[in-house]
Amino acid sequence: MVGDNGRADAPEPMANRSLTVGAMIGVAVMAAVDEVVFHQLLGWHHFYDRSATDVALMSDGLLHAAELVLLVAGFVLLSDLRRRGTLAVGAAWAGVLLGSGAFQVWDGLVHHKVLRLHQVRYGVDLLPYDMTWNAVGVVLLAAGVALARRSRRSSGGRRRRAAG
Repeated sequence: MVGDNGRADAPEPMANRSLTVGAMIGVAVMAAVDEVVFHQLLGWHHFYDRSATDVALMSDGLLHAAELVLLVAGFVLLSDLRRRGTLAVGAAWAGVLLGSGAFQVWDGLVHHKVLRLHQVRYGVDLLPYDMTWNAVGVVLLAAGVALARRSRRSSGGRRRRAAG
């Protein structure tokens, strides 16, 4: 698009949308890590362990399908932002960390403790596993918040320089 000054106007980065798309990808990636590593490779638990093995395996399949849909949708939206030149890279990375951490903390607190759908592991002292699981989620969330704040400060500085 050509502006009033006759020069092509660069599109404005869409920080909030980039953050949301990054969060979608982050949730999907962390769900995939949980599903592949802990459900399939280690076999420590299934998404729903309060029924027969067939039901547990089906619940893993549903989780895997949901994470793949979210991952594909996230990358389609990310590609659209990039194609339009409106991707705010820092905000997108912040979203990835926030989404990953939110999934981890939600899984650790809601799925494990409130709903008791499954535990990290069975037949062992759960405390170290729960502490590690939730601590990783909190660290990811904190890193996401820090990166989001840094991204907002740097985009605000760019806008002020462009206006001034």
